[in-house]
Amino acid sequence: MPEPSNADFDLLLNAARTGDESAMQRLVQQYEPELRIVARHRLGPALRPHLDTIDLVQSVHRSLLIGLRAARFDISSPEKLIALAVTIVQRKAAKHWRHLKRQQRLSGHDESHDDLVEKILSLRATTGDIADEVESRELFSKWLETVDSTERRLLELRLEGHSTVEVARLLDLDPDVLRVKLSRLRKKLRQRGLLDDLL
Repeated sequence: MPEPSNADFDLLLNAARTGDESAMQRLVQQYEPELRIVARHRLGPALRPHLDTIDLVQSVHRSLLIGLRAARFDISSPEKLIALAVTIVQRKAAKHWRHLKRQQRLSGHDESHDDLVEKILSLRATTGDIADEVESRELFSKWLETVDSTERRLLELRLEGHSTVEVARLLDLDPDVLRVKLSRLRKKLRQRGLLDDLL
């Protein structure tokens, strides 16, 4: 379907604002394929099992329709419409992720595990991309499941700023043994493509 001219777009937009269902459907038909691609990309592989792309896109359309009718949005071009839809996708994905994490906590999910993941992530530069953030969180979370209790405590102490000597004393370990453990942890991080300089 050819992209509408600016005049056609303005007519469609004005009709949608007055509650014209067919006008809104035509707007959706013009941009839904691209929006689905964007939504899928923004969700990333970590969020897709928890949030259906089609449901998310339809939710965006509902929000757009409500916003158009209430004259809340300044949309002067198709590009601005897509940009707005992408912003709504990101916000909805972030909201869904927060809800999912809250549900996990209520069901007895290990909060100390999440706290440690948050500490690790706080050391990284953020991109502002919800998909990247969720995927990083999932990677670190899965990696933490591969470490034993001593390694986990070692990691916690290092993140708190303790030196190798201090950690060895607190864990009652020989410093040389501790250095071997640190080396193994760094290797595990590198193998997963994660930061190894946090240790």
